[in-house]
Amino acid sequence: MCMRRFVAAMSVLVLLATPVFGQAPPNAASARVRYNSLKTSVKPDGELKMQIEAIDREIAEATRLGQTAQMRRLLAKGTALLNKRGWTEADDYDQSLVLRTGSVFVDSTMPYAVRLEQAYAPGMALTSPLVARAAIRPLLTQPAGAPEAKALGEFADVSRDLRDVPLAMELDVSALADGAYVLDVAVLDGATAIGTANLRVAVQKGLNARLASLEKLALKAPEPVRADIRYPADYVRKVNRGLIEVGQFDLTRELAAAETIAASARDGKDPFIGRTGDFERHYVLPSAGEIMPYRVFVPKTYDASKAVPLVVTLHGLGGNEDGFMDGYGRRIPELAGQYGYIAVSPLGYRVDGFYGFSYGSDAASRRKQELSEQDVMQVLARVRRDYRIDESRIYLMGHSMGAIGTWFLGAKYPDIWAALGTVAGVGNPQSMARMKHIPQFVVHGDADPTVSVSGSRAMVAEMKNLAVDHVYIEVPGGNHTDIAVPNFAAMFEFFAAKHKPGGTR
Repeated sequence: MCMRRFVAAMSVLVLLATPVFGQAPPNAASARVRYNSLKTSVKPDGELKMQIEAIDREIAEATRLGQTAQMRRLLAKGTALLNKRGWTEADDYDQSLVLRTGSVFVDSTMPYAVRLEQAYAPGMALTSPLVARAAIRPLLTQPAGAPEAKALGEFADVSRDLRDVPLAMELDVSALADGAYVLDVAVLDGATAIGTANLRVAVQKGLNARLASLEKLALKAPEPVRADIRYPADYVRKVNRGLIEVGQFDLTRELAAAETIAASARDGKDPFIGRTGDFERHYVLPSAGEIMPYRVFVPKTYDASKAVPLVVTLHGLGGNEDGFMDGYGRRIPELAGQYGYIAVSPLGYRVDGFYGFSYGSDAASRRKQELSEQDVMQVLARVRRDYRIDESRIYLMGHSMGAIGTWFLGAKYPDIWAALGTVAGVGNPQSMARMKHIPQFVVHGDADPTVSVSGSRAMVAEMKNLAVDHVYIEVPGGNHTDIAVPNFAAMFEFFAAKHKPGGTR
């Protein structure tokens, strides 16, 4: 059935997820999503179909054996073939290159140590020593006339087998302005470039001293804001250790925000009490020993003497707590303000946590899913503690992976939610009986190449069997993303009419 196929597909996808920066090459989960979406849109036939089917079999075997480097190699090859680019020895060599470092966040007052390695042995035959050239360029597009890249050095006699003898480099980054960059290390065979490894880094002068200062300030601050002050140091530590991706983390902004909170808390007061609008909070998730971020929107009309509805929003795969607040044309905070709701967006522990939805049977996958669920429920508990929430009007919504999480958490905690909203999701129809009393608003595009519309159709069919109060909008020609924003207003209107038996608090 649909759910069985989904579980098999998602198990492979999530097991591929690994950290990107610092200790690993690009995220294979995202590569797998792009590859599968491309297969759906290209619809290969003939010889190409046979090539892709062979690659899929190899990917399945590499997955079974835990060969992550081989999986990335095969995904890159399959993507190239689907794009009609072919796959050459140079492509194979290029894909093998990876930069590793202990510090993705770089203090420009110190030399920067990085290694050029290979994830696997490529098939290209090389007969002479190689040369490597390191350069760094701004991550964002620069004004016309600005230098595109700064050369950082050339290295001769580079090993032809970088798995056995990596190239260790110490780069002088002292002249760089603070900001986000991409480090490129190109490998040349004579005058011919045969591959380039890339690494995104964030440069900040005096970073180590600022982080140490924040740690000291946190110790003197009121307990409720200590995690907010310590968050930049915790995030930097996790990225540098290869536990998470650098993602969209803005180091300059986050440092400034933490320092502002520390300054505001010097008199022992909590600067978040009475605050309205959209802002970020943090707390320590005890079972993970990590600081988790979440975004909160509090309407200007909020009055602590009156209970208000709450909307919990769950982001999609690869997103984070900022997605629903900064993305989608900022429709969620706009609608929350219009209706007088508080809205909260948790991270879900990792960008690919799946909010407790069960995927791989290995210990790492189980831990990630459990912590993802715990993060959502901990954030919910904190918001219910910090604000006067109408317990009969707590709504849960999500897009893509967030929709999967919405149906999973809806069924697991059916006594909490007044209504559910899913966009481009899939769930287990057998779980519908546990949440048949919860009104549900479902949106999906019939041309979605990422999550098949059959997933929502199966859930809606079970809703009809169980006489669940629901609205289903299937958008003709709708893809995975363009269906969301146009239907958020209707979803909030649906929420506004739904509440659980009971009362406010």
